Amino acid sequence: MTMALRLAQKGFKVTIIEGSDRTGGLASPCKIGNYTWDQFYHVIVPSDSNLLGLLNEIGVEERIRWRQTKTGFFTDGNLYSMSNALEFLAFPHLNLLDKIRLGFTIFYASKIRSWRRLEGIPVTNWLRRLSGERTFYKIWLPLLKSKLGENYRITSAAFIWTIISRMYRARETGMKKETFGYVDGGYATILDNFQHRLDEVGVETICKKPVSKILNNKESAQLETLNGDYLKFDKIIMTIPCSYLPNLCPQLSPSEKERFQNVIYEGVLCASLILKRPMAGYYITNITDEWIPFTGVIEMTALVDKKYFDGNSLIYLPRYLIQEDSFWEKSDEEIKEEFVMTLESMYSTFKREDVLFFKIVRAKYVLPITTLHYSSALLPPTGTSLEHLFVVNSAQIANGTMNVNEIVGLANRKAEEISNLLLRSK
Repeated sequence: MTMALRLAQKGFKVTIIEGSDRTGGLASPCKIGNYTWDQFYHVIVPSDSNLLGLLNEIGVEERIRWRQTKTGFFTDGNLYSMSNALEFLAFPHLNLLDKIRLGFTIFYASKIRSWRRLEGIPVTNWLRRLSGERTFYKIWLPLLKSKLGENYRITSAAFIWTIISRMYRARETGMKKETFGYVDGGYATILDNFQHRLDEVGVETICKKPVSKILNNKESAQLETLNGDYLKFDKIIMTIPCSYLPNLCPQLSPSEKERFQNVIYEGVLCASLILKRPMAGYYITNITDEWIPFTGVIEMTALVDKKYFDGNSLIYLPRYLIQEDSFWEKSDEEIKEEFVMTLESMYSTFKREDVLFFKIVRAKYVLPITTLHYSSALLPPTGTSLEHLFVVNSAQIANGTMNVNEIVGLANRKAEEISNLLLRSK
């Protein structure tokens, strides 16, 4: 959507072809029982300059609500608050030296600007060297496994740097209080306003048209949809995950197909719960106990006003999965029972009768893994061997993590790049 807006502003006639019934992708809202909110959890941090600029442009900046939040940490069967420096120092599972080294790791990572050298260092080696063995095995390794599964073994230090640097910027000075934001109404508000802006600049949006094949001809590019439609364009920009590109574009060269296929994606299965009462009041609770089947507990209503849920609480329980994980095969009912039983074990105040609604959303290609030497070995170029086809997707984010701000920034850069290429070719 950002690509379309920027290209239309430069005078190009743009059409969006969307497979689902609305634009928005992973940022789309969904129904959770009687309520509508984001299908996955999203927040804005004060340093999200790309996203904040876009929200101002589409007229929703005044609807952003900022709030200080708290962070929890669940380890060895106990829940701890880790919301400020004093609570960090009081954390009983690390000694003083461990805490100093952990704090130094976070501070040091937040100051790094030359990220490319981190691409050649395994994330495990880097964290062990900076934080020490005990902190690595007690804190970092469980967190890496929860986010990456066994892919943590092939991930570079650039991955953890991107997460640390963004979250560090979410904290203010002094006692380092976390400040996050959201837009009234969630991404439903953002996307509705965004679509209105696209309509204003003449972008055509065609939904419910999944694309089955793209062919490059001498003068143009043609796409075929599952509905049997054939549409012709001067140029096509493919914004889907790399994993789909080889089959979708059979004319790509063997080396291009191999490069796209070698990008490793992490998937996510995310449960959304509407509860009668709140959990512990932490926006995010990080988890290191391996017996827990979800990555973390995101209490969205520790940030978002409960008025959107009639005073009830919205909780997200994500689980990140490698493509081969057998957990994908579990039914929604099996997952619901496992997740609810786990919450009963974690929180003495939680009762299963508190669950008003429970919904599961699955997405298999979400997070491209920044493997060793990623930017030189796998990062997809914008252009392809096919004259009329371009690629812009999240796998081109080499020095950031997967969030809306990074996606908007990528779209801004690539729209400028493609526009310049097209103008030079005229």
